[in-house]
Amino acid sequence: MQKYILSVVVQNNAGVLARVSSLFGRRGYNIDSLTVSATNDPKISRMSIIVQGDEPILEQIIKQLSKLEEVMRVDHLMEDDSCCSELVFVKLRADTGETRDAIRQTCGLYEAHIVESGENAMIVELTDVPSRIDAFLDVISNFGVIEMSRSGVTAIRK
Repeated sequence: MQKYILSVVVQNNAGVLARVSSLFGRRGYNIDSLTVSATNDPKISRMSIIVQGDEPILEQIIKQLSKLEEVMRVDHLMEDDSCCSELVFVKLRADTGETRDAIRQTCGLYEAHIVESGENAMIVELTDVPSRIDAFLDVISNFGVIEMSRSGVTAIRK
């Protein structure tokens, strides 16, 4: 299964988020990531949604979203053809000096930032495209992830 980024421009009306999310639930599709915010026009919002599936599922989701009254436009965005970014905070187990040094070195490779360092743990922040965050999380999982929080993708076509 592949991940797809959808940019959905909607009218900024009460209940539009509920209608979009319930569409996914009724069809049995899962939303991996969802961010919503107003645009430069306060009457319009942009939803950035990440979904998993194959091409037929993607086509079906786009068709169903396009049928909703408040939806003005649905675009399938590719990481290479758009500006997209996501934020992740990861709290890692860091009991020894060796582990702390290894975490710092890994953070340097990915341009991640250590935002908090305690006796037994470090909190790391990375803002990047989703695929690079996934790769970073694969590498740092060896250190022992205590907890993690991802913001969801925000995206716009170039």
